[in-house]
Amino acid sequence: MQTFSIRELRERSGDLSRAAEQGQLSLVTRHGQPLFVSVPFTEELLRVGVHVALAAQLFQNGDLPPGRAARLAGMKLADFLAYVSAQGIAVVDYDPAELSEELAGFDAVAQPPRD
Repeated sequence: MQTFSIRELRERSGDLSRAAEQGQLSLVTRHGQPLFVSVPFTEELLRVGVHVALAAQLFQNGDLPPGRAARLAGMKLADFLAYVSAQGIAVVDYDPAELSEELAGFDAVAQPPRD
């Protein structure tokens, strides 16, 4: 998420527009404090509403944990996770090395004992 100060908007409005065209949220601040969030106008926004679209985008960007994103969307956690998963957004963010270690551990437990 890009951040713009209110003073920068005059000179960087093109950057804000490009970010929106790329589907990115942007934060606008005044004196270092959040003032508003620029939310791209998309088909998804029209279909599900601003709360759900904003929550999904903030969750996908890693700006909100799943529980808080679900609350913002006005959904139960399980419903929100099912929704974002259906949108192709990963609900689990595993480090590949950590995932490999855990899968190897499951394989070791699943193997029958050798006599």
